[in-house]
Amino acid sequence: MRVITANVNGIRAAAKKGFFDWLNRQKADVVCLQETKAQEHQLDDGSLFYPRGYHCYYFDAEKKGYSGVAIYTRNKPDKIVTGLGWDHVDREGRWIQVDFGKLSIASLYLPSGSSSEARQVNKLKFMDHFLTDLKAMRRKQRDYIICGDFNIVHKEIDIKNWKSNQKNSGCTPEERAWLDTLFDKVGFVDAFRRVNQKPDQYTWWSNRGNARANNVGWRIDYQIITPGLKDKVLKARIYKDKWFSDHAPLIMDYDLKL
Repeated sequence: MRVITANVNGIRAAAKKGFFDWLNRQKADVVCLQETKAQEHQLDDGSLFYPRGYHCYYFDAEKKGYSGVAIYTRNKPDKIVTGLGWDHVDREGRWIQVDFGKLSIASLYLPSGSSSEARQVNKLKFMDHFLTDLKAMRRKQRDYIICGDFNIVHKEIDIKNWKSNQKNSGCTPEERAWLDTLFDKVGFVDAFRRVNQKPDQYTWWSNRGNARANNVGWRIDYQIITPGLKDKVLKARIYKDKWFSDHAPLIMDYDLKL
C-alpha cells in the first residue's frame, strides 16, 4: 500500500504547477492533502480535483482561503470522519479520517505559530487538546496512519539550522518535547525514521534566501503510525524533483492491503 502526504499550500495553485499530473503517475492507494485553502464548491474542474480512480473527500475550513484537508482513496472506506469534535478542528478544517476495517488513515494540518505570539499560544493549546485525542486513539483496538503537516521538527537531524531556530515556532523545546511524549510515552512511531536515518531529509523550505536551492530545510511532514504497523513500513521517499508548494510530498510504502 502506497500512502502520500502533501501540504499543497493551496490546491488550486498546486494544480497549476502540475501536482495532479504528477499524482496520476504515482500509483498511490491513499493521498492525504493539507492546506487546500479552498472550499469544495470552488473546485469547479471536477475531473482535476476528483482524480479518476479515487474516492475523494474534502473537509474545509469555514474561513475562505484558509487551512483545509482532503483524502483521496482508491478503495471506498467503511467510514469517513471529519473533525474531532472540538472547535479548532471542526471550524478550521484540520482533520479528516477514513476507516478500512481496523485501519484508520487521517490527514492532519496542525496549526502554525510562526506569524505571531498569539498564534503560537493557539498552536500549543491545539497540541494539548490533540494529545488527549491521540491517547484515546491508542486505547482503541485500531491501527492508525496519521499523515500531515505537524509544523514541528523533532530532533537536530530534522532541521538544517538547529541552534539559530531554538526560539522559533516549530523548533522550540516545548514543541519538540511534545513529540517526545507522542513517541516515547503515548507510543506512536515516526514511520519515516523506521527506514531512513539519514540527515538532511527535509520536507519544507522557506521561500527566503535560496533556502530550497541550498537545502536549508525542516522535516515537519510526517506519517505517524501505531506500533502494530512499525514492521509494515517498507520504504520512504521525499519527492523533490518538481515543486508544487513550499512543502515536498512524502511517499511511503507499507506491507498492507486495504
